Amino acid sequence: MDTAGVVVYSKPDCHLCEELKAELQKLQKRYSFEWREVNILEDPEAFEKFKEEIPVVFINGKKAFKFRLDQKQFLRRLERSGGR
Repeated sequence: MDTAGVVVYSKPDCHLCEELKAELQKLQKRYSFEWREVNILEDPEAFEKFKEEIPVVFINGKKAFKFRLDQKQFLRRLERSGGR
């Protein structure tokens, strides 16, 4: 698994995943950070780890959120990790 930056583990047709990704896109317009998505259906290791708790957000290799994103906490963690 890649540990750099912000990584979202999700899958297609996941309502919570879509909400979380939309939040990240909004935040990205105001703050400078990059993020990428990993489809757990295409990654067997990620599927086994996260099938019951998507979406999951990692910031620089550390699990930061699952199911929902707290914007203030996200920005704080991003700042602490040197990602902003």
